[in-house]
Amino acid sequence: MINIVAIDHVVLRVSDLKRMVRFYVDVLGAKLEKEQEDIGLYQLRVGTSLVDLVPVDSKLGQMGGAAPATGGRNVDHVAFRVLPWDGDAILRHLNGHGIEGEIKSRYGAEGDGPSVYLTDPEGNGLELKGPPWAPVR
Repeated sequence: MINIVAIDHVVLRVSDLKRMVRFYVDVLGAKLEKEQEDIGLYQLRVGTSLVDLVPVDSKLGQMGGAAPATGGRNVDHVAFRVLPWDGDAILRHLNGHGIEGEIKSRYGAEGDGPSVYLTDPEGNGLELKGPPWAPVR
């Protein structure tokens, strides 16, 4: 039996590496952890997981075919768990980067709870997911 407990990493093929690194570092607080320029792999730490960015024109990127575009993406969305959850502060932070968002209740790995949908600069869907709502007594 396989028992998956978390996301290890997500790989996104990208057209504008610098813009994507700035977004994940400046907006979402990721840390650039490892760069393998020879093959075109840039690994960003997000909590206990990684988001790998692969430029489409790099050695690795060329293996994946055409670049993501308006008519097609590599992924629908990736949900990142955010703790502690302060929805107002999250929305203010996103707003400071020119990103509009709203908090909605959505079902996640631990049940219904707050989340905000947004997209990165290349249109990949992201979800910032808070903990489940407290049980109603």
